[in-house]
Amino acid sequence: MSERGLDPRGPRFAAGITTVLLVVALFLALSGTAAAPAGTTTLAERAADPGFLLLVVIAALFLWGVASPATAPWGVLFRRVIAPRLAPPTEREDPRPPRFAQGVGLAVTLVGIVLHLAGVPWALPIAAAAALVAAFLNVAFGVCLGCMMYLGLARLRG
Repeated sequence: MSERGLDPRGPRFAAGITTVLLVVALFLALSGTAAAPAGTTTLAERAADPGFLLLVVIAALFLWGVASPATAPWGVLFRRVIAPRLAPPTEREDPRPPRFAQGVGLAVTLVGIVLHLAGVPWALPIAAAAALVAAFLNVAFGVCLGCMMYLGLARLRG
């Protein structure tokens, strides 16, 4: 990220990695304790669920992207390994909408994590699926739902 703006290919690259991680998290969540009827699993069993653990890692990555986007792993990987092999970007974008989108991803995954720990059936796979849809739309079509939310909120503020 430079002061001139963000290479828009970076967030799409990160969304690609996030999509793969969320597919795995969704699969693990569907095959773990997340679908168990309420009251049939202990907190320890829910906390040890592989889908839960991976979604916690993904949430931590979202948090990292919000708190310190310049040091977030997928951005660093893109800037150091991928970007030097590409032509310079034809345009740059404001880094605030993608950062806000990371915050939206964090909120969605945290809701799933907390509800899963509370024993709410299906909370974990639903949260993973919601985040997956957003990440996939970004990587496949360049549609950043969190960025669109940011711009909509900015218009409402005036």
